[in-house]
Amino acid sequence: MEKRRVVVTGIGVLSPVGNGLDDFWKALVAGKSGVAPITKFDASTFDTKIAAELKGYEADKHFNSKDARKISPFIQYAVVAAREAVINARFKMAEVDPHRVGVVVGSGIGCIRSAEEEYQKFLDKGPGRISPFFIPKMIINEAAGQVSIETGAKGPATCSVTACATGTTCIGDAFRMIQYGEIDAAFAGGTEAAISILGVGGFCALKALSTRNDAPEKASRPFDKDRDGFIMGEGACVVVLEELGYARKRGATIIAEVAGFGQTSDAFHSTAPEDSGDGAARAMTDAVKYAGLKLEDVDYINAHGTSTYLNDKIESLAINKAFGAHAKKIAVSSTKSMTGHLLGAAGAVEFAACALAIRDGVIPPTINYTTPDPDCTLDYVPNEARRVKVDVAISNSLGFGGHNATILVKRFQD
Repeated sequence: MEKRRVVVTGIGVLSPVGNGLDDFWKALVAGKSGVAPITKFDASTFDTKIAAELKGYEADKHFNSKDARKISPFIQYAVVAAREAVINARFKMAEVDPHRVGVVVGSGIGCIRSAEEEYQKFLDKGPGRISPFFIPKMIINEAAGQVSIETGAKGPATCSVTACATGTTCIGDAFRMIQYGEIDAAFAGGTEAAISILGVGGFCALKALSTRNDAPEKASRPFDKDRDGFIMGEGACVVVLEELGYARKRGATIIAEVAGFGQTSDAFHSTAPEDSGDGAARAMTDAVKYAGLKLEDVDYINAHGTSTYLNDKIESLAINKAFGAHAKKIAVSSTKSMTGHLLGAAGAVEFAACALAIRDGVIPPTINYTTPDPDCTLDYVPNEARRVKVDVAISNSLGFGGHNATILVKRFQD
């Protein structure tokens, strides 16, 4: 079956560096860090006391009081991002067939905060005080469900959960659904709100988080020799994907074209990447092959780049393995140096960065890069954005459990 072309026509973002697409992108280009001391709970006894929280988000500005209580933050973030994407795309459900519009929005963790709160109610006052909204507030599929309710999309509403690769996998799944004619358009992306006692505590127990508490803005430092762990972030990104003819019929503005998707498994370890980087390398080469392009066509890689010792080392190895001599010519940056790691939302936010890099001809930097690591030898676009034409970009996401996903976007040409 001939694959249909798929384009990006709208993007909505809530992020630690800016709420709304324009503020988000300006902050990335400026190299602004969103990391600061944790305010959502008392983190004074935790090894890590910093995170990349949303700033200025107030639920009652987006939802009535009843909905604000019964819809958990990770679902709220997805709905708010979807609203912006609809406006950005000038997408009017009344003018299309809603049965041909799908939703693929996932989360890596869901609402861990609700579990904490309701369990405390149980301990304090017994099972009769557990909220009737607890289950729908917590389960991951409710993000897709609520985006479907919000937008009126009546096609498939689903979610993929692949840990930190979730956002990328969801966009890739929606891309293929449109390519092969199951639907004509989709709202796709990821969302996360896991900065909580158990969320931060769990990653602290894994020794995965930075403890650079005295210098929060410098704590996330992907590929730098002195990196000591990642920074938890929160937020959401939802994009509007459409079949090319469908978008043209609407008169939509096309931001970029989605052309390739690759996903593999390390089949190795629950949290650590496989030593050779083969799984991540295959995801990249599969995405390029799927797009019908050559490895030499790739200009920019938005790396998974978590700021952990193993991830950055193995991802650098994987890029070298996948691209060979061309790897040294590719600009590679990690926007997690600014946003922190948005877990299940990370891939979607970073997909947006790739599309905007193509649109505006600017590559966001890897900030806090001061000391080169001999195990990481690529061009990491250190500290300052780079003005350069980008025709082809890929975004990598590598999740716990060995999930590797790469999505490829390119400049749209008739």
